[in-house]
Amino acid sequence: MIKLIAFDLDNVLIDGEAIDEIGKIVGIQNEIAEITEKAMEGLIDFETAIKERVALLKGISVSNVKEVVYSIPLMEGAEETIAELKKRGYKIATISGSFEIIANRLKEELGLDYAFSNVLHEEDGVLTGEVSGPLVNGSKADVLNEIMKMEKISADECAAVGDGANDISMLELAELGIAFNAKPVLMEMADLVIEKRDLRELLPYFEEIKVDKFSQAIEDEESFDKLLDQKRNCEKKLKEIIKIRDDLNSEANEQRGLRNSLNASIKENLDYAIEYRDKRDQTNKEVKKYKKLRDKTNEELKKMEWASGKKDRINLENEIKRLEKTIETRVLNIKKENELVNKVTDLRKKLQDMNEDEKIQKEALELKEKSESYHDKVVEFSEEAQVTHEKMVEYFKQIDDIRAKADEAHNKFIKAKNNASKKHDKVKQILGYIRKINKRLDKVKSKNRTYESEVSMKKNKEEKELAEDIYQRFKDGKKLNTDELMLLQKHNVI
Repeated sequence: MIKLIAFDLDNVLIDGEAIDEIGKIVGIQNEIAEITEKAMEGLIDFETAIKERVALLKGISVSNVKEVVYSIPLMEGAEETIAELKKRGYKIATISGSFEIIANRLKEELGLDYAFSNVLHEEDGVLTGEVSGPLVNGSKADVLNEIMKMEKISADECAAVGDGANDISMLELAELGIAFNAKPVLMEMADLVIEKRDLRELLPYFEEIKVDKFSQAIEDEESFDKLLDQKRNCEKKLKEIIKIRDDLNSEANEQRGLRNSLNASIKENLDYAIEYRDKRDQTNKEVKKYKKLRDKTNEELKKMEWASGKKDRINLENEIKRLEKTIETRVLNIKKENELVNKVTDLRKKLQDMNEDEKIQKEALELKEKSESYHDKVVEFSEEAQVTHEKMVEYFKQIDDIRAKADEAHNKFIKAKNNASKKHDKVKQILGYIRKINKRLDKVKSKNRTYESEVSMKKNKEEKELAEDIYQRFKDGKKLNTDELMLLQKHNVI
């Protein structure tokens, strides 16, 4: 029967890491958090980690430290959970590598029975960068053993709740080890895993001072057969969950394969799209080149036409049009009208007499043909560029469609993987229950062997005493039957 529950402090009873929050005072929280993470993952030992982190705190005002630690919020459900557990009769302790300044606050606020932690050294109102205490060199299991001695209880009557590598020793020692919002290194060995950051999730496992619906029966004095039935039920449940987990892993692998295949298809289509884009851009360069040649030729042609007297012809034509419009639209006397008509006639005659130079005409014709050939090239390459552009757009559209399918497959992969991970945690949890049942079975078998041995010894003693009595009667002349003779021989009386 569980009588005492030992809690870690940082990220378990409080929602944060005290030393990280203290580090924020001088802006060194990132350096501290990096060391903390390594310690929680078990990459460096706790003593090294705590000394390195506390050394970084040297010179911080103690008053500032107190202000910070008293502002750190409790973990969700902490106050309600501790109050309820104490109401149910449990002793509550916190065993933390954190500091007395925050541990004492929690002991007072939550009414904890025990609070073991380290001490930050100070001098003249500032931290010295040094630390001491039971959890600098010692382990949490050592502290839990001390509490057990004070309470006169055994490890079978303790539960421990933690979140990192430095909690492993006390979870291994306790009858029930609970990983709360924990690192993988702790989840692997815990009897129970709680992922939600709410301490109220613990309460169902401590109803009526019993562990949980699986472990509850293990604590009672039960028969070997009943324990064996419980183990078989656990194994049956384990088999079912393993199948679900494996199916989910298969689905995850299938979706991952589909996603990877689709991503490969995206790359292939992207290569084609880029190829057509580059071809389009190259073709557009040709369009630009021939446009430039066409425009340059047209400019030369225009200059040649002006140079060949075309400008004069155009001026004459414009003058004729102006005069004709005047004659048509204005009211003129006969004399004035005749003057204008005669002038138009003279201008028309002059226009007819104007002839272009044959050489200039030939050059102009050549330029015109060249311009038209350049224009044909512009049209040809523009059409080709449009075709390659449409093909590029088609491949990009296919990429969008494939990417949507790849994203869908990835989401299904993540979902199946997460569900498989949850089932795997359940597998580990049930394996923990089975280990507990096996321990209890061993105890029951040991007791049974002791009992059988005692029964056998008692029976043997009684038979020997009976054999000696029979032998005495035999010496007195009584006749013996076969069973009596065999009993005498069994105990070497004759």
